[in-house]
Amino acid sequence: MGARVAGRILVIDDDARLADYVAQGLREEGFTVDRADNGRDGLFLATDSQFDAVVLDRMLPGMDGIALLKALRAADVHTPVIMLSALAATDDRIAGLTAGADDYLGKPFAFAELLARVQALLRRRTTGSRAVEPVLRCGDLELDRLARQVKRGHGPGGRKILLQPREFRLLEYLMLHQGEVVTRTMLLEAVWDYHFDPGTNVIDVHISRLRRKIDDGEPAVLFHTIRGAGYRLAAD
Repeated sequence: MGARVAGRILVIDDDARLADYVAQGLREEGFTVDRADNGRDGLFLATDSQFDAVVLDRMLPGMDGIALLKALRAADVHTPVIMLSALAATDDRIAGLTAGADDYLGKPFAFAELLARVQALLRRRTTGSRAVEPVLRCGDLELDRLARQVKRGHGPGGRKILLQPREFRLLEYLMLHQGEVVTRTMLLEAVWDYHFDPGTNVIDVHISRLRRKIDDGEPAVLFHTIRGAGYRLAAD
């Protein structure tokens, strides 16, 4: 399993039921969670306290999420912000990101995806521009990012695995996020550079092909499908 990334999160949402659900899930993952149910209180907390990330609803009483975000950035507060909204059209996403959001997640959403995005923001903040290891490993699977080679099995008897460029990029992303649930949206954006769902089974086809190359004939399975959420690469 990958190392757990935890910290202090501020959840600003006037939907008490949803906020309870998100806060409980984050606490179960080791985060400390503070809450606000309106824009003005949320802005006060976000500017007055040290948070590692903010989960911000777009539609809020008192001050909406866009106005709050602009005020936060104008105050030179650069805490990573994930905006949540039922307004999920391309123009709405652009408006949120332009206002200063680091990520934008449409409602309804799976908690696993929200958690993965929060963890990604925190990793990005803590690692900065630190170089990633040139060789990635998951169990007995090894990916050499410089030589562009993949093999499975320890020692000289390891089995070399030939991958197409897109398969290599997909496996590289999964290995960088090993132990985590990776959603279709995350894969579309990171591997295919799509910021929309093309409505095809391109991900399923590539995952299935990659799974066969990596796992077939091996005693330990590394690819795991998390029903309704996404995929996880882990040496469980």
